[in-house]
Amino acid sequence: MDFSTYISHLEADAGYRGQIVHREEIPARSPRYSSPIEALNPTLDLHLAAQGITRLYSHQARALDSVRSGRHVMIVTAAASGKTLCYNLPAIEAVLGDPRSRAIYLYPTKALAQDQLGKLNDFGLFPTVRFATYDGDTPKPDRAYIRKGAHLVLTNPDMVHVGILPNHTMWAQFFANLRFIVIDEIHSYRGVFGAHVAQVVRRLRRLSAHYDANPQIIACSATIANPAGLMHALTGVEPTVIEDDGAPRAKRHFVFWNPPLVGDAGDRRSAHVEATALFTDLVAHDIRTLTFAKARKSAELILKYARETFNTTNPPLAAQVMSYRAGYTAEERRRIERGLFDGDLMGVTTTNALELGVDVGGLDATVLTGYPGTIASAWQQAGRSGRAGGEALSIMIALDNPLDQFLMRHPEYFFGKPSEQAIVNAHNPRILRSHLACAAHEFPLSEFDSKWFGPEMERLLPDMVAERELVERGGRWYYRGEGSPAARTNIRSASSESYEIRDVSRPAAEGRRILPPPLIAPDGMGRLMGSAEDTRVFHTLHPGAIYLHQGDTFLVQELDAKQHIAWVAPSDANYYTEPRDVTSITILEQKETRPLGPAEAFFGEVVVSNQVVGYRCKQLYKDNVLDIVDLDLPEQVFETEAFWFTVPAALVADLAAKGLDLGGSIHAAEHACIGMMPLLATCDRWDLGGVSYPHYPDTGMATVFIYDGHPGGVGIAESTYHRLTELLTTTQQMIAECPCEDGCPSCIQSPKCGNNNEPLDKRGAAFLLEEILKLAPPSALEATAPPVESVIITR
Repeated sequence: MDFSTYISHLEADAGYRGQIVHREEIPARSPRYSSPIEALNPTLDLHLAAQGITRLYSHQARALDSVRSGRHVMIVTAAASGKTLCYNLPAIEAVLGDPRSRAIYLYPTKALAQDQLGKLNDFGLFPTVRFATYDGDTPKPDRAYIRKGAHLVLTNPDMVHVGILPNHTMWAQFFANLRFIVIDEIHSYRGVFGAHVAQVVRRLRRLSAHYDANPQIIACSATIANPAGLMHALTGVEPTVIEDDGAPRAKRHFVFWNPPLVGDAGDRRSAHVEATALFTDLVAHDIRTLTFAKARKSAELILKYARETFNTTNPPLAAQVMSYRAGYTAEERRRIERGLFDGDLMGVTTTNALELGVDVGGLDATVLTGYPGTIASAWQQAGRSGRAGGEALSIMIALDNPLDQFLMRHPEYFFGKPSEQAIVNAHNPRILRSHLACAAHEFPLSEFDSKWFGPEMERLLPDMVAERELVERGGRWYYRGEGSPAARTNIRSASSESYEIRDVSRPAAEGRRILPPPLIAPDGMGRLMGSAEDTRVFHTLHPGAIYLHQGDTFLVQELDAKQHIAWVAPSDANYYTEPRDVTSITILEQKETRPLGPAEAFFGEVVVSNQVVGYRCKQLYKDNVLDIVDLDLPEQVFETEAFWFTVPAALVADLAAKGLDLGGSIHAAEHACIGMMPLLATCDRWDLGGVSYPHYPDTGMATVFIYDGHPGGVGIAESTYHRLTELLTTTQQMIAECPCEDGCPSCIQSPKCGNNNEPLDKRGAAFLLEEILKLAPPSALEATAPPVESVIITR
């Protein structure tokens, strides 16, 4: 496909209004080959040649040499660079040399494990080398064979946590011969999920040592700024890092697309509408396309709009597009995966569920609806296209928020800046405690287990004994609860609970709500459509919320907190919903403090109280607010980590003297800082929360709080606290450069503000940050960090 011609077609379209603000042409790159120090096993070499692989890329050869020398290895290269061979070669070679050898492969998704199973099949070595996936979909009759006979077990952290480790005696032979632990797409293990996976890996290593094994760890990642630090946080080992990518690269066209301004308020046209127009145009031109969205609702909206477009312009294509996201049933996900892999689908709208290294051959283009939150994720999503070797096109559509608009004005930041640091808090006490219970259930804890779980273990054990979760006998701690604690610990969330989403599938009498049928038998419970975490259920499945599923619209009728079921019914609503919430914060412990010019900054533990108080109904396509509805839902309270800074009285007086509003100034600064934080940390703005007080009782001053939006904290606030001057500098620059007069979604307005973005004072926020920065020195960490601005480099 000649994508230069296609881009010219977009620019010539009658609806084009200058949306293309930057074009980056990333040139093709020739491969660099190398040979390992010792030749490959002849059988393995022969089967590689049968696949057309006669030489190894330089990073593949170096990875093999490093593993052979007994080191833990971290491979950090681009998408489609052949990282799979970096662990398949040593694992298969070990089995060919000693049939007792075993390896366990961890993938973040079942889809990725299934995809990699096909790559092992390509070697043609079965049954000499036996391999299988082992996850929740594995038939029970096959499980005993896999435990006893498979050399390579492909699974996910969830199954290791809940299925393998609690039943380790059934895996004794496997553990005793475990040579390798492979962790693919390691950069995806961040936030709450990463904190859980860090403990799962430690439990896995602990059990391996119990069976006298000491497996090497081989990890693969997209490009990140701290690969060695991330692997150490997740696994506890110090790796050899291999970053020199020798793989070839096809030519890629990368377009930055900014929706046009509409009206006089400075708002931009809906990114969902822009994404739909591009997605449908690409598919209509026979260009197989993945369109990414940042939220499940966004992926569903784009599919809904696309099908409505095709039903008018080209009805057969309406059946060739689908959406893909978490929350679907396993059967539905497998069906969509098959349609995508087999080429039956021309396009899929998706969340980051398809961001990871699934090799979907034949994809030509990717559309990114909004900056994904990190440079690493953006390149991972873009890398889903062009994997067959041909030219590729990626279009990133800006959302109307501070970060996306900053990048539209500064494309050199995206194309020139090294990727962000991936943050994992392996010492989250809430998460660690649940895994200590799991470890004690596997076999009793002792003081020597601080080798795996760190010194925090000693602080938590007395509390667990006092609360009768553990019992101590003879210097060992035994689990005393009932059942398996792993089954009650959801590693995808800080919460272990989830809600079913069920369609009542029956009409209601006119003027009356649809009530759920009697909960007597499964047949009377309605069709199971998916699930949702309880930590977000009040925000997404409150009564009156619109729930979208494969482009169809459903209205949430009832939220049954006792049964943990959200009852939904088909709806013809012409709107979607956004929750409104209010938040308050209490300081538990101040851990650190630092000067911040005339102000002062702090880091510590806080208690956050959040309550959904209503929702907005927003019109499809136009996104304007049609109605605001109040709700009365329970308050949710959790402990987390935060940083905060105070505004001294002298600066408050300066604001007043200039006629600037204190409450609006700090509120706008809070919004803008949260919007820019993903530039410094591997996170999304939805992982964060903020509160600003014109007078906070505990500090006696105006105070701005920004906190991790997950119980226990996940390290984002702590890491940003140490780079606070850098954050405020970038935020002040973004506000100053925004062309609006009084503030807009591109600078200080927030889509998740519970106060409907009132009050906000753009000039006050700019003045406040400018005055703080005049005298604010960087911290010791900031002084050694690379600057925000960066020269353009070739990727």
